[in-house]
Amino acid sequence: MPLTRFDPDNYQQLLADKCARVMRQFADLRAPVPEVFESPPRAYRMRAEFRIWHQGEDLFYAMFNPGDPKTPLRVDDFPIAAERIQAAMPVLREALLPNQTLRRKLFQVEFLSTLAGDLLVTLIYHRPLEADWEAAAAELEQALDAHIIGRSRKQRLVLSRDYVEETLGIANENFVYRQYEQGFTQPNARVNCAMIEWTCARADKLEGDLLELYCGNGNFTLPLSRRFDRVLATEVAKSSIAAALHNRAANAVDNLELARLSAEEVSEALAGSREFRRLKALVTPLKDYRFATIFVDPPRAGLDPATTDLVCGFDNILYISCNPETLKNNLDRICGSHELVDFALFDQFPYTDHMECGAFLQRRD
Repeated sequence: MPLTRFDPDNYQQLLADKCARVMRQFADLRAPVPEVFESPPRAYRMRAEFRIWHQGEDLFYAMFNPGDPKTPLRVDDFPIAAERIQAAMPVLREALLPNQTLRRKLFQVEFLSTLAGDLLVTLIYHRPLEADWEAAAAELEQALDAHIIGRSRKQRLVLSRDYVEETLGIANENFVYRQYEQGFTQPNARVNCAMIEWTCARADKLEGDLLELYCGNGNFTLPLSRRFDRVLATEVAKSSIAAALHNRAANAVDNLELARLSAEEVSEALAGSREFRRLKALVTPLKDYRFATIFVDPPRAGLDPATTDLVCGFDNILYISCNPETLKNNLDRICGSHELVDFALFDQFPYTDHMECGAFLQRRD
């Protein structure tokens, strides 16, 4: 996000204009008046990454405009970042400046923080990292009160741990999440909480079992598990499944099973056209689930045609989308058999054109 667009004094008007633009895309579907969930206008982003630009004895955080990718823009303040990241940025820079072991050929820095106050910092280099780097980085961990990871080509050094711990308050209950370095997490934690609570409020009316596709680390899965008899959640990324398994145990969820399957493979399994060894480990066989509801939070490309057809086979559809354009394409098909009951807009990325959407659909009688 170009910082030139950061305008907290006009946030409400910018949000209203963005909502109006998005809703024009759905005009022909006669979408319900949406609930709108705003972001904090400052300090909302839990992740940030910067190039490190070396200029003689100086170095600084840098970003680049897409139209001019070779000219670094110096970043001394990053007011959209979480306060934990903002506080760490100058401390890290001051520690790097005089320390040749830590700064030499340092290329990029990535920050991952949580509402719970945890911080992970990844330092990425264009050189191998040796024992002297580990010793200097251990001192840096103490100075930052953070966890440090060093990366270079074919090398990854974890000094203490490679994850942060998050706690999210959802509908008067706290859920804990382990979030791994370079694993997907929602960047705006407070808007993420609003997304989860909106989805759970729709699920409160429903019965039976839930199928979830693209479950990630269990971000939505854990709170949703409190609202259904049984949940089967699927995800293709091994690291995300590992995080979801840990988070299931940490939150004492006993009605959730996880399977490493793509959306296409789930379609094949439910249709009975293909058997998967990965499903044989399920405590409840696939055929014994009473699925009436499906929840999807797909990548920007949305649902492919086969998965869209799969979704249409459920009575209740909960859909969180990070791309209104692909959501609209999917709803054009889904609304042939289902009614769009509720709609929501979540301002995950203030001061940009990006908007997250929530849709709740039910099969027409």
